[in-house]
Amino acid sequence: MFKDLVTLKLSAGKGGNGAVAWRREKYLPKGGPTGGNGGPGGSIYLESCPDLYSLDMFRNKKFIIAKTGGAGGPNQRNGRKGETLHVKIPCGTIVRDPKTRAIIHDFGHEKEQLLLCEGGKGGLGNAFFKTSRNRAPNRCTPGKDGEEIEIELELKLIADVGFVGFPNAGKSTLLNTLSSTAVKTADYPFTTLRPNLSFIEFDDYSRVYIADIPGIIKGAHENKGLGFSFLKHIERTSVLIYVVDVSTEIRDDPLNDFLTLRKELENYNKDLLDKPFVVALNKIDKDDLALNEFKDKYPYDLETIYPISAATKEGIDTFTKAVKKIAQKDKIRYI
Repeated sequence: MFKDLVTLKLSAGKGGNGAVAWRREKYLPKGGPTGGNGGPGGSIYLESCPDLYSLDMFRNKKFIIAKTGGAGGPNQRNGRKGETLHVKIPCGTIVRDPKTRAIIHDFGHEKEQLLLCEGGKGGLGNAFFKTSRNRAPNRCTPGKDGEEIEIELELKLIADVGFVGFPNAGKSTLLNTLSSTAVKTADYPFTTLRPNLSFIEFDDYSRVYIADIPGIIKGAHENKGLGFSFLKHIERTSVLIYVVDVSTEIRDDPLNDFLTLRKELENYNKDLLDKPFVVALNKIDKDDLALNEFKDKYPYDLETIYPISAATKEGIDTFTKAVKKIAQKDKIRYI
C-alpha cells in the first residue's frame, strides 16, 4: 500500500561524558589533570530529496535515533562527535506536531534541510576545571541528553498537472502514452491503487510533471472508493485534467461523470475548482460515442475540450501542446 502518512519519534544522540585523568610520567611529579571533554551527540536533520515519491521507507520504522558522542580520554583527548543523521524525505512532505496538528515545516522545494533534534553537548573533563587555586580538580560532568521530538509526516505530491477521472476512464493508459512510465492498465476498475508521478519531456527539454491518482467515484469525499485517501495529491497541482470516457460502453452519461467529478472536488476542497483545467474526452476510437451531446451541454468554454484516444494516440499531439501551454503559462510547479 502507498505510504503517505507516518508518525515518527526522533531522538538526537546523548553527549559523551567528560573524563577524569591524570598525567603520570616519571619525571613530572606534578603532572596535573588531563581528562578530556566528551563529544557532542549526533543531530537529526530532515532533507527533501527529488528522487523520492513516497514515505515507504518508514513503513517499518517508528524510531530514528542518532549516535551518542564518545567519552573524553586522557591527555586531554576529546570524545568523537556523534554522526549527524540526514533523513531523506520526498518533496511535498508536510511536518506536523501530531498532537496539536500545527505545521512545523512544509518541504515545497528540493534539498531543503530542517534541524529537528540537536545532539546533546558533551560533558567536561577534569582538565577544564583546573585553575590557579585548584590545580588538581577531581571532577567531570556527564554529557547532556539529546533533544527528542515526535512528528507526523504527510506527503502531498508536487506536480504541474493532476489527472482526475472515474475508474476505467483511461487515465493510466493516457499516462503511459504521454510519458515513459509503465503504469498497470487493465479492463477492470481500480487498476491504479496508488498515486503515480511522471512527466512529459518536450523537444526543448522542458518538462511537465503529472500526478495520477486512483479513480474517483461518487461519494469519494465521504471516504467511498479510493479517492478520499489520495485527493490530497492533486491539491498542489497547477492544472487539472479531467479524463472522461466519452464512449458509452461502460458509462451512459459522460457529461454527468464530468459534473460529478467537479462536485466531488468541491466537496473535498472548493479551492480545487479555481484551478485551470482541460477535459480529455477519451476513447474516441470506440463506436458508441456521446461526443456531440457532451459538447452541446458542456457548461464551460469549448476550447477546454480535447477529444483523444489514449489507445490509438489520436488527438494526442494537440492535447499535449495544450497541456504544455497551460501548465507552463506562469512556470508554476508548487501552489
